[in-house]
Amino acid sequence: MAGPVAAVALLACLPLLALTVPGVLPGYTYEPGTLQLLGLCWLTAALALTYHLLLGVVGLLSFGHALYFAAGVYGLAVVLEYTDIPLLPAAAVVLAGGVLLAGTIGAISLRVTGISFAMVTLAFAQAGNVLVRRDPADLTGGEEGLALATAGVPDGLIGVVNTRNLYWVALAVLVVTYLVTLWIERSRAGHMAAAVRENEVRVRIIGGRPYVVKLVVFILAATLATAVGMAYLLFQSGASPAVSTADFTLTILVMVVLGGVGSRWGAIVGAVLYTVLDQRLSELAGSEAVAGLPAVLRVPLSEPMFLLGTCFILVVMFLPGGIAGAASRAAEHVRRRRTGGPRERTGSAAPGGRPEAVLS
Repeated sequence: MAGPVAAVALLACLPLLALTVPGVLPGYTYEPGTLQLLGLCWLTAALALTYHLLLGVVGLLSFGHALYFAAGVYGLAVVLEYTDIPLLPAAAVVLAGGVLLAGTIGAISLRVTGISFAMVTLAFAQAGNVLVRRDPADLTGGEEGLALATAGVPDGLIGVVNTRNLYWVALAVLVVTYLVTLWIERSRAGHMAAAVRENEVRVRIIGGRPYVVKLVVFILAATLATAVGMAYLLFQSGASPAVSTADFTLTILVMVVLGGVGSRWGAIVGAVLYTVLDQRLSELAGSEAVAGLPAVLRVPLSEPMFLLGTCFILVVMFLPGGIAGAASRAAEHVRRRRTGGPRERTGSAAPGGRPEAVLS
């Protein structure tokens, strides 16, 4: 545990240090702009971990995970806007609502499997996005979104001057999400979920209940996503309809695949890398260096999504298993060179570089 604890301690001290990484960070680590980027990285990493529970642990491909993140964002924004409830009780109310929403949608969606499950979750997410954008109850602000009502929020979490505190909140959310994810994976339910992912029919034959296991993990992942959404609202000081779209769920999926499906650290690294590239490539696209290129290069390079898509394609083609899988293979190569031993036979590779169980 020494390594992870030291890493978290270093990240917690960044707002107190004058460090910079040219080309990656916009300034020194104590500056609000840099803390804003880093805090966003930690929140997206926490959200990627919640999706890792679905795809990497139990093997559920959901196209509607953004719905629960949006429920946290908009739920807390609405409660703070239209009631006098303080922040913590309001967060508890929204979290309970997130559990109820996840339980209802999960109980319906998990009646089907495979691509049918993905389509049902997509339908629910699209319905939520329509409600947010059309705003039939005059609650969400429609296309303009909803600003954070600060009456019930502590002063230390409001404004640019308190970006340092918000950064620490984002880091705490990531640490708690990681610990909960680790606990779930190592629990009895997590082991059963892994068995369901590998062979649901065999689990049913030996007396297990795959539906219940998948529903439990689904609710836990959605509840964690709701909690991350509430922290995101405080960090961004407002809610935007963009967080409720299916495109946002696909973005989370890209983060997990980029880092390596089935790896907790892969989900974190993939989310951080994607967020940094998304922010920094936007500046590159609008730079004078790109503007001076011939049209055949300037047009594609001026689109950040083109650059991100190219990076994703290259990772899928040349780094099977994502970044975590590449790191695992490199570590194994170094180990074999040091020991001079033969390569271990691990069976066929599962997503994220893990060996699959050999089923008779």
